[in-house]
Amino acid sequence: MQKILIINGPNLNILGIREPGIYGHDTLESIIEGLKSIAESHGIELDALQSNSEGDIIDAIHAAYGRYDGIIINAGAYTHYSYAIRDAIAGIHIPTIEVHISNIYSREGFREHSVIAPVCVGQISGLGPMVYKLALYYFMEAKGNEQDG
Repeated sequence: MQKILIINGPNLNILGIREPGIYGHDTLESIIEGLKSIAESHGIELDALQSNSEGDIIDAIHAAYGRYDGIIINAGAYTHYSYAIRDAIAGIHIPTIEVHISNIYSREGFREHSVIAPVCVGQISGLGPMVYKLALYYFMEAKGNEQDG
């Protein structure tokens, strides 16, 4: 059974009340529950965690080694400056997709640069909570192609 880990960084625990004009009204809990439903219907085990602490995120990435087939990460503001999270992703060799609910390229200039993108398989941003589904679909398709080939 394929196993995917979703990691959410700082301030994502307050989705639904945090700047709804940018992030929408969905809570992180409702987003994760919807993803778990999709994953379950496709025989995928999905785990999720959220932390406002950089160290907790790094520990979760390290602990994913040998346990997960893929990671979906919304590192929040850490995206733009956490070389430690970047190095953790690079060090475990698990395909990782970076996601952002808002379009990071249409916001403040500092948000346009991601230090983790170069060590991820891809980046999806600006499509609201759908970014998580698209990342999950990527892993479902990648696994399907692996089985076909």
